[in-house]
Amino acid sequence: MRIAGIHKNSFVDFPGKLAVIVFTPGCNMNCFYCHNRTLISGSSEKFIDADEVSKLLIKRKGFIDGVVISGGEPTLQKGLEGFMEKIKSLGYAVKLDTNGTNPHAIENLIQKGLLDYIAMDVKAPFGKYNEVCCTKVDIESIKKSIEIIKSSKIDYEFRTTVAPGLEMNDIFEIAKGIAGARLYVLQKYRDMDGKGTKDTHNPQFLLDAAARIKGIVQEVETRGAAFCA
Repeated sequence: MRIAGIHKNSFVDFPGKLAVIVFTPGCNMNCFYCHNRTLISGSSEKFIDADEVSKLLIKRKGFIDGVVISGGEPTLQKGLEGFMEKIKSLGYAVKLDTNGTNPHAIENLIQKGLLDYIAMDVKAPFGKYNEVCCTKVDIESIKKSIEIIKSSKIDYEFRTTVAPGLEMNDIFEIAKGIAGARLYVLQKYRDMDGKGTKDTHNPQFLLDAAARIKGIVQEVETRGAAFCA
């Protein structure tokens, strides 16, 4: 299990819990808006040993409620299951952030009771995935992950960063692709270089989009800052 970074305190990344965030290196997408771009290649001068994370969690027992495993794309990690088992044995709840490209891993982790919450990024309408993710994506795997998560008994959310290039009809199409989902989150795009982007949507766009798709999913939420798995 390779770990590229740790954020020791988060009040916003695991709903209802104070959490530690563990970042894994490597991703099979290359979204232009990703704010964890340094993790995409999977290379690093120094990785953090999983035992160090375990020691931190033991030390913070009673102060932290859960652990978020994010990335990068965590399901690329061969040691993910064992790492989650260790976290659960310490009494922590576990949340996974994923792009949904590995439905087998998602299903396995759910079936083994290793997940308490899962957040899957739905990047675009199925027909625009390759464009937004800047790579060829197996759409059938994305669809399968959506259905696995929707049919699970754990808490979950689907989320979309409303990046330049995504319009109102795109959000509508994404919502139809996850129809009936318990929670769909629309996240505001963040311009990472600070230079601004011509077609960056204003906050009202997210509110209008949320109003349009109300009823397609059970609940819609808007968030002011983007987060990419």
